[in-house]
Amino acid sequence: MTEQQLRERPVPQGITQLEIDQRVYDLYDEYCHGRIDRREFLKRAGSIAGLAGAGLLMAQALLPRYAQAQTVSFTDPRIKATYASYPSPGGNSGTMRGYLVQPTGPGSFPAVLVVHENRGLNPYIEDVARRLAAEGFLALAPDGLFPVGGYPGNDDDGRTLQAGLDQTKLRTDLLNSARFLKTHKLSTGKLGVTGFCYGGGIVNYLAAALGADMHAGVPYYGVAADTASVAKIRAPLVCHLAENDERINATYPAFEAALKAAGVPYAVHVYPGTQHGFHNNSTPRYDEAAAKLSWERTIAHFRKHLA
Repeated sequence: MTEQQLRERPVPQGITQLEIDQRVYDLYDEYCHGRIDRREFLKRAGSIAGLAGAGLLMAQALLPRYAQAQTVSFTDPRIKATYASYPSPGGNSGTMRGYLVQPTGPGSFPAVLVVHENRGLNPYIEDVARRLAAEGFLALAPDGLFPVGGYPGNDDDGRTLQAGLDQTKLRTDLLNSARFLKTHKLSTGKLGVTGFCYGGGIVNYLAAALGADMHAGVPYYGVAADTASVAKIRAPLVCHLAENDERINATYPAFEAALKAAGVPYAVHVYPGTQHGFHNNSTPRYDEAAAKLSWERTIAHFRKHLA
């Protein structure tokens, strides 16, 4: 599907992103990024002028429903999923744990690290890891919250826990996760990294931190890397951005200029009419057409550079 087809897609039925007021989306973005709590999000959405109380319904519709969003079952015969623990020197506890999913059949396999949002390893991110394994990749989704007990089962507490971590050590934990996956006995040594929101920013960070040890990166609506570090990047990047995501998108012009100057192959795709989080199919921010197109581009990028 092309960008033009995205613009011409039919209006879906039910409570969808096309029917939710942009002001509610803006409040949700504040809530998702920890600037307001759930109570304040619902309160402010319910008091938006002109919505006659519908703002609260819109806000409640945006909260994730993970059980309805699973696309690849953990019992899918194409994959084998388990949890792996591994050393993480210099991290928040010295040890990390991640959701490791391999294709069935004999390895080795090209490897892809999947980095979660700002709330730990929730069911959506685990599902993304399974999707990658079903496509033939060895996938690891680390839980940055493992040093404080792991993802607590809900995003609100997960967001609080992640915000309380030493952020430099959390980056070290994710860097160590990439290195663990790259050298795993089932890995070919070819490493790709994808991530979403906070995790998208980590993709850009790891591209600079790993240099030639990373072979492809796909950040979804993640903040750009510090331009001073871009010269270290060797991995070709495909960056997916939402059209209605001013805070993240504002970081990209300088990033693109630095990528061009450094000779790093890259592509930036902006998906018309979408919101931050459009790939996450557990909330109405999900845009099926954009999610499908971006995922096709993601898989094609990894197949090209990790083969």
